Amino acid sequence: MFDFFQAVLNHSFMQNALLAGLLAAIACGITGTYVVVKRIGYITGGISHSVLGGMGIAYFMRINPLYGAVTAAVLAALLIGIISLKAKQHEDTIIGALWAVGMAVGVIFISRTPGYNIDLMSYLFGNILMVSRENILLIAILDVLIIIIVYLFYKRFLAVSFDEEHSALQGINIGFTYLLLLCIIALTVVILIQVVGLILVIALITLPASIAAHYTNSLKTMMLWAVIIGMFLTTGGLALSYEPDFPSGSVIVLLAGAIYILSVLFHKPINRLLGKKTGH
Repeated sequence: MFDFFQAVLNHSFMQNALLAGLLAAIACGITGTYVVVKRIGYITGGISHSVLGGMGIAYFMRINPLYGAVTAAVLAALLIGIISLKAKQHEDTIIGALWAVGMAVGVIFISRTPGYNIDLMSYLFGNILMVSRENILLIAILDVLIIIIVYLFYKRFLAVSFDEEHSALQGINIGFTYLLLLCIIALTVVILIQVVGLILVIALITLPASIAAHYTNSLKTMMLWAVIIGMFLTTGGLALSYEPDFPSGSVIVLLAGAIYILSVLFHKPINRLLGKKTGH
């Protein structure tokens, strides 16, 4: 562990990795709370796997792959959302199609890129140690955008997450609010690609919020704790993976999974000890 802290002090790539993990935890905690409460993890999985197509096209065009990822993620979110609203019986089909087609398109474009020298595994499973300053800036911008949107539409997101029918009776535009929520989830997916990769994105979006949900019924408190837990997981995963030279993204997710299992087993006695009553 001492070697990890020394590396953070002495090496810019470790500083970038640590900063990227902390910034990713902000978006992860905020949007992951909505994903868990509304139980739309399967939609998040569809968005994340369709992103590879946009990244492959961007790489082929010599553009930063994350710009392609943003475009593909938002388009996938809108398409899934519209299908979900208009023809819910076909939702699973469109998600499965986007999942498969997006990854296939990405693999084809990446493989056909002149001077192909990219490691596809880094996109699929993440490589936080290779995060650049440019990517950190993009992550920070996306974080700010997500925070602003959630701040402006918090009450609408809250209403839609818990009771769509009542929200409609109150005059809330359910369709627009739902699509906007999926768009911020899409942006979070892009952020987490750098940390844990496309395959493991859904775990890091859902697990911190799921752990936080064991200890509170307040959405705001759940978001705050999910952010803190996410920061602990990304930093702890980096530290644990450094000395044995394990893939950082995989270690982050394994740590998240272990803490989630412990929380499932022991959250009731912990809540009793703290004198709290929750619905979980």
